[in-house]
Amino acid sequence: MECVYNFSLKELQKKLILKGFSRYSAKQIFAWIYKERVQDFSLMTNIAKDKREELTKMFYFLNFKTLKKEKSKDGTQKYLFQLVDQEAIEAVLIPEKQRNTLCLSTQVGCKFNCKFCASKTGGFIRNLEVSEIVNQYLQLSQKDKITNIVFMGIGEPFDNFKNVVKSIEILTEPAGLNFTNKRISISTCGLSDKIKKIAELELGVKLSISLHAVLDEKRNKIMPVNKIYPLADLVKAIKYYNQRQKFPVTFEYILLADFNIGGQDAKRLAKLVKTTRAKLNLIPYNPTGATLRPPEFAKIDNFKKILKKENIIFTLRKERGSDINAACGQLRSVSLGGSKN
Repeated sequence: MECVYNFSLKELQKKLILKGFSRYSAKQIFAWIYKERVQDFSLMTNIAKDKREELTKMFYFLNFKTLKKEKSKDGTQKYLFQLVDQEAIEAVLIPEKQRNTLCLSTQVGCKFNCKFCASKTGGFIRNLEVSEIVNQYLQLSQKDKITNIVFMGIGEPFDNFKNVVKSIEILTEPAGLNFTNKRISISTCGLSDKIKKIAELELGVKLSISLHAVLDEKRNKIMPVNKIYPLADLVKAIKYYNQRQKFPVTFEYILLADFNIGGQDAKRLAKLVKTTRAKLNLIPYNPTGATLRPPEFAKIDNFKKILKKENIIFTLRKERGSDINAACGQLRSVSLGGSKN
């Protein structure tokens, strides 16, 4: 048996047609699963009874066990989900006045070892299946209306490229959940080849780049991925993305004390933003147990002044969920997964 959440509409149609289903009935089944959120094939009343029985033999529905739910003083909610193999992932729901943003994980652990991020804790275990990515949305959207999705949880989304793309296809399929493409954002540490590939697919989703330094020698120290995909290659990929997509990329820039917050850092960052079609998010470092430290307010203020002088529009991201280790870079800092908890 296979999990039905692993199949896009086209894949489900192809599989069911081979079993004697019509293309139209396959679309009806897809609608039952995602529009009606039905997890029992016997309840799909416009499907012939013998076909419903056959579906029950072919597919199963996935439901995570919630090991832990925490709620921050600012309303942010963090969920620790147990997977079938006893590993675990975290997803975060961030409520705001006009929207509810869901932060999804794409891997169990992460292999890229960014020094400011706790996702690497316990090492890389495996990629999430499509069903495991989609099910984070399905379970958390039952209670709260999700308006935005960000692939910024545990793992590097582009290291699980095929499954992330298919999960987006399922989430945005008009016959099912019909989630708006432009309200989905993927964050990457800078896999240049995959940035070009996502641009060519023209999924209509937004892209965030974890930048954090504008010199190779600095970026190498906190992001080993830069040794494989140096800044020159990254910038070239971003410009290619700019040509193919209508949305600007967003640069995420974590502010680290005594590292990337000097005057020259600000000027180099401003130059990069000007030479690409990009937005800029500044993120004060959220402690993850590393030796890194957040900068003093005065240093942040000076950094902002230089950017303003260079006519750079930016956002200083508001800290959300840090008291429950749910802020940027903090996922997996406490919970290593499954039976290890």
